[in-house]
Amino acid sequence: MLSAHERVYRPWPGVLAGHRAYLLPEISGVGLTLHEGGTPLVAAPRLGSRLGIDLHLKVEGQNPTGSFKDRGMVAAVAGAMAGGARTVVCASTGNTAASAAAYSARAGLKCLVILPAGAVSAGKVAQALVYGARLVPVRCGFDRALELARELAARTPAVLVNSLNPLRLEGQKTAAFEVASALGGAPDFLVLPVGNGGNIRAYWLGFQQYRRAGLIDRCPRIIGVQALGADPLVRGEPIAEPRTRATAICIGRPAGWNGAMDAIRESGGTVLAVDDSQIFAARDLLAADEGVFAEPASAAAAAGLACLAERGAVPCGSTVVLVLTGHGLKDPDAVLERACLPPVVEPEFPAILAAAGDGGAVDDPGI
Repeated sequence: MLSAHERVYRPWPGVLAGHRAYLLPEISGVGLTLHEGGTPLVAAPRLGSRLGIDLHLKVEGQNPTGSFKDRGMVAAVAGAMAGGARTVVCASTGNTAASAAAYSARAGLKCLVILPAGAVSAGKVAQALVYGARLVPVRCGFDRALELARELAARTPAVLVNSLNPLRLEGQKTAAFEVASALGGAPDFLVLPVGNGGNIRAYWLGFQQYRRAGLIDRCPRIIGVQALGADPLVRGEPIAEPRTRATAICIGRPAGWNGAMDAIRESGGTVLAVDDSQIFAARDLLAADEGVFAEPASAAAAAGLACLAERGAVPCGSTVVLVLTGHGLKDPDAVLERACLPPVVEPEFPAILAAAGDGGAVDDPGI
């Protein structure tokens, strides 16, 4: 017999079961989950007040492996399971690797990850390793790594689980359902970072599906933000050697280019680029103002929103959802390499008080 706690507690069932009615039947019945999805939409009143908007943060860093990739990966791996696959393969700048490794482990499949050597943060590499993936670092950028992963999938029984796999978008579109349900409708604007381009297309598909179902009466304008130096959608041409410290979106030839641009155009949105200094300033502001720690790629979206608000491109009072795609602990070095760590002091009260007072932590030393 169930205890009182067990009778009351009903955990979020995960993307496949939680959004079953709006997913393909071949994956919605697969019992695979790490309880991904169901992430919070957090009101951001202080930052919103700075920008003159009603701002909400979709905190995707609260997914099981710390990024939005889990939504799509559970669907892609479920599809591989349903098809009888034994191995999945992906190319990755880090978040896809962590997610593919975790869901493969959960499903009992092997996972092969092709990484651009030296371009993936240590936190993400550690995740893929601990989940048991086979890592293959290659002397190339992400775009070439993806070509190699596609070739491997074409020549072997391994299933490609990058966003070229349509089931990835099937899972990722569920974030749009959650945004609309939480707000009771679509926001005026949805702002998110763009790397390979799949996620922006997935949100658009999700909002369109909800509109067709009569659950919302309109779709938001979608704003894509790239990092300067890795901004092919902004430039309108591929970048042979993309460069940015926001490694998750350091992609010069997005595989989802056409789908991303279609979503932006169809929604009446736009795409813009911000530089690394703006990205890190936005990351720090998100943390200081709202207590949310996002990885640099996520902060790119916040920086882009700030630029648009300053230009008046986002009308005062607009309802805006900012998608924070990954947790800041994905790339702690991005903080520590710029931080000025405090000096070590003696374990004595006067030393502690002096250090705290100098930093402004203690308002009244007499208390």
